[in-house]
Amino acid sequence: MAVDWAGLSPELLFTIDRESGAGLRTQLEDQLRGAIRGGRLAGGEKLPSSRELARALGLSRGLVQDCYAQLQAEGYLTSRAGSATRVAAVARPAEPPRVSAPERPKHDVADFRHGVPDLRLAPREDWAWAVREVCRTAPNSAFDYGDPAGARQLREVLAAYLRRVRAVVATADQLVVCTGMAQALGLVLRALAADGITTIAVEDPGVVRTTTEQANAAGLAAVPVPVDEDGVDVAALDRSGARAVLVTPAHQWPTGVVLAGHRRQELLAWARRCDGVVIEDDYDAEFRYDRDPVGSLQGLDPDRVVSLGTVSKSLAPALRLGWLVAPARLLEALARGKHVTDRGSPGLDQLALALLIESGRYDRHLRRARAEYAARRETLLTALAAHVPGIRVTGLAAGFHAILHLPPGADEERVIARAAERGVGLYGLARMHATPSATAPRLVLGFGDTPQRSIEAGIAAVADLLSGVE
Repeated sequence: MAVDWAGLSPELLFTIDRESGAGLRTQLEDQLRGAIRGGRLAGGEKLPSSRELARALGLSRGLVQDCYAQLQAEGYLTSRAGSATRVAAVARPAEPPRVSAPERPKHDVADFRHGVPDLRLAPREDWAWAVREVCRTAPNSAFDYGDPAGARQLREVLAAYLRRVRAVVATADQLVVCTGMAQALGLVLRALAADGITTIAVEDPGVVRTTTEQANAAGLAAVPVPVDEDGVDVAALDRSGARAVLVTPAHQWPTGVVLAGHRRQELLAWARRCDGVVIEDDYDAEFRYDRDPVGSLQGLDPDRVVSLGTVSKSLAPALRLGWLVAPARLLEALARGKHVTDRGSPGLDQLALALLIESGRYDRHLRRARAEYAARRETLLTALAAHVPGIRVTGLAAGFHAILHLPPGADEERVIARAAERGVGLYGLARMHATPSATAPRLVLGFGDTPQRSIEAGIAAVADLLSGVE
């Protein structure tokens, strides 16, 4: 894309060697030709005025004008009276073919992909307001490198918010602001490795592959531990030999079960017994519908639990803002790791998030989003009852995905492939297991980024596949 300049003459990096013996005009012409042929100067790009280029290179204006005239005659440049000299469009070299990631399959009827909020609900006006207010009122020091652990203002606001909404036991000094959940988990894993822990357990099903990759990068081994209707199996965890575990107690990913009260106590007792650490991913905690609130696990034992949170689901993934709340013994290693990684997350965005929460606009947005997701949830249940009566659905008490239990003996992958032929995107739960072959056929139906009309149309289009009567 050509650079356009508003009323200013662009700078151009050329050098003139007066000791080389080559003529000054020849040098300038050769460098201009080379820049155009090599793609440094794109077709349509504006060149400096002859006066400005002559001044910058210490040449006469007439010499630069003669050079421009010669390249116009050769077809490299164009010029009109009263307009800047530009690189001719035809002078642009052929661009090499672009290498891009394969596109996600397009599902024309409905796409029930999971883990993604409705990006149309992102509070753009509120975010723009917060950024403007921060830029208008923030002191000059806010534009400098800040504390790698995060802006003090955001950490104080987050600590108060988490105490109020999630029953977290935290002060600003216990928080580290991160660039999303992935970085938060990576920092924790490296801190645990430095603290002598060698193995971490991962819920199965869950984010087994991703967590295993991150654990290995931190020098840890990862072992899967099964999940049942009460959450993570603590007896199996005890047998695994791990001294750390990653759990999603508020709304287990992907089954949707809530970690039962007795399992919470068993899990914390396990951590105390083996001098271990529980890493709590507070996944989907903001979005609950027909169940009582579930407090953070960290609030029950702040010395044994590291709690991770993010605004990727509540606001938008593009903001890349998250946090962790950690026991005192890990904080130094976590802050040092954050400093080494990137010296801190974007400071102005942190202040904007703090203002969004303080002003009440964040809570207001969550109420609106929760109402919309609740409506889509009801649409999904109504569509399933109408088109696939009797089919079992679980995991709908919170979040924006459901687990659909296919009839015994159904081929999960075949159902997904046949649905794709009809323009419907379905996704299986088997791939989220450490051992896919040992699982019952189930689908993960996301409705966070699926409009209500698409939910109805999508279920109708694949009803026979879901019921097994195709």
